[in-house]
Amino acid sequence: MATSERTRLRAEFVRAAGWGNAGERLLAGDASFRKYYRLIRPRESAVVMDAPPPQEDVRPFVRVARHLIRLGLSAPQILAEDPEHGFLLLEDFGDDTYARVLAAGGDESELYRRATDVLVELYRAGAPAALSDIGAYAGEALIEAAMLLPEWYLPAATGKPTPPEETARYIAAWRECLAAVPPADDALLLRDYHKDNLLWLPSRPGVKACGLLDFQDAQRGHPSYDLVSLIEDARRDVTPAVQAACLDRYIGGAGIADAVGFRTGFAVMAAQRHARIIGVFVRLLKRDGKSDYLQYLPRVWRMFEHALQHEALTPLRSWVDRMLPPPLRHFGAP
Repeated sequence: MATSERTRLRAEFVRAAGWGNAGERLLAGDASFRKYYRLIRPRESAVVMDAPPPQEDVRPFVRVARHLIRLGLSAPQILAEDPEHGFLLLEDFGDDTYARVLAAGGDESELYRRATDVLVELYRAGAPAALSDIGAYAGEALIEAAMLLPEWYLPAATGKPTPPEETARYIAAWRECLAAVPPADDALLLRDYHKDNLLWLPSRPGVKACGLLDFQDAQRGHPSYDLVSLIEDARRDVTPAVQAACLDRYIGGAGIADAVGFRTGFAVMAAQRHARIIGVFVRLLKRDGKSDYLQYLPRVWRMFEHALQHEALTPLRSWVDRMLPPPLRHFGAP
């Protein structure tokens, strides 16, 4: 759809929502087709999500947002919606992302403690009955996402395609590692739970002080996954003391009976996420011409190597040590 037609449709949506007299400015886009605009008028503001079909679908965002609000968490209120044309009018949480507050010297310990408490609340809520048809991020789905390592990173690092037999061994290693994770109750995973998608709302009490964005891809899976996203961030070094405190806080707050099993799951989810992100960053370079993400690769490799030290990840560690020895782990480094 032409930009001018999209602009016209957005203006019609804004007028129908009662905000036709507001000023508008572009806030941001993201890695998807979505764009965000802030509407401003005296003493109030709101945000328009522009998510053009068929590339985007706003309905999952609406469903998850309303579920999170029912749980007493700070997701944006849906003020108006037009799913047919891909528009939402959302409560405006402001500009104080965790990333900006931390960069300005905000209290890392407090910020991460509140964000951890949100995850505890999600775990305590149990299986999301209101989202009964939500997909599972587990088993083969985790392996499929982690395939970006042999499909993109390894060829870039070695200069040749990954042999099919090595791809098969990689998959077999992952299946063995995942089988070593003790059973755990599923939690709702917001999937992209990190400093850039969290807003600091200090005037709100308790878990409400942590505002939530970018959860339209939510699924269910191992409860440690979002905690990994939070405290093993590809773009920021979280201090070891804060990492340890968050992990302990989650286990205690959620009442995890098998703490050792949970930590095993954490290590495996960490390895999966880091393997995927290493591949994603190289794909962004090779396919999309975006080199900015290479600066984060050394950090992600350090976290990946740390996760691989867990005994449950021995099969994957053996594959990585053989196919990607240390000299090949510095692709793109200055």
